[in-house]
Parts: sequence; C-alpha cells; structure tokens
Amino acid sequence: MRFVRSLATLALCAAASALPAHAQTKFTLTSPTLKADGTIGMDHAFNGFGCTGKNVAPALAWSGAPAGTKSFALIVYDPDAPSGSGWWHWTVVNIPAKVKALPAGAGSTAPAGLPARAVQGRTDFGKPGWGGPCPPAGDKPHRYVFTLWALKVDKLDLNAESSGAMVGFNLRANTLGTATMTAVFGR
Repeated sequence: MRFVRSLATLALCAAASALPAHAQTKFTLTSPTLKADGTIGMDHAFNGFGCTGKNVAPALAWSGAPAGTKSFALIVYDPDAPSGSGWWHWTVVNIPAKVKALPAGAGSTAPAGLPARAVQGRTDFGKPGWGGPCPPAGDKPHRYVFTLWALKVDKLDLNAESSGAMVGFNLRANTLGTATMTAVFGR
C-alpha cells in the first residue's frame, strides 16, 4: 500500500511539473529615445548652465507593474552631481495606474503629455518639469537614474513646490515595487 501511495504521489508531482508555470512578470522601464546604459542625446540635455540641449523629456514606457498598483511616480536623479546630495532632474507623482507610457516632451512645464492629475515637483533647477542633464564641463560623464515607482495609493499629497527629498520620502512609504533604467551624459 505504501508503494502505491508513493507511485501516486510521484505521478501527481510529474503531472504538476508538466503544467506551464505561472511566470511572474518583471516590472520594467524602457525608452524608445534612450538606450539603457547608453549616452543621452542633446535633444534631452538641459539648455542653460553652459549646456545647449533642447531639454526635451525622453519618451518612457513600462510594463509588469506589481499587483495592487494604484498609481505611479517617476524620478530622475543624478547621483554623480558635485553637490554632496546628487541632483533631482525630474519628479512626477500621481500618474494613474492605467497609464503605461509618457511621450517625449511630457515633462515640459505646460505640462503637455502628462495625465491630467499628474503633479511635477520642483527639481534642483528650482522649478517643476524636466531638467535635462548638464554636468560640469570637464567632469566625468554622470549617471542619470530613471526610476518608476509602483504605489499602493491613488494619490500622494504633493504639489509643484515639493522637493525631490519630500517626493522620495513619500515614495518609500507607499511603494510596491520599482523599475529602473540608467543612461549617461558628459561634456
């Protein structure tokens, strides 16, 4: 009898392993205008502080958000800035969960291309909206870390005066997961 139960258990295990596994979808952030670990082009670079870029926010797309995601937030940060605390280039919160992409230029101060309820916080350039890369001349190329946050709340109580640190504090308190992409820029 014990032998029959062992055979039955083995048969059940074999049958279960033959079933397709339910794969966990990976949360990813991509861009049709930036290559991960690639160099950021002048279209996206800042226009000011000695830089002559077009200051157009890159197009971004994402997939595989964690279950229970109620909204998204996006931050772009330069950890290599010689400020002692890095540099916030863009913060956007309250992107509805149904949104899966932002078009190029979405970070203008207009704010063209952003969902109606999205809020851009103040960057280290002193105002809301996309502020492209512009490291000091002669400095090594800087990394620009794009992080999309899947949040467990519909809305964060932040506004256009919210600093990058305030945005980051609220994100960490409400996150379900993150997707990150890094690109570089130097001059």
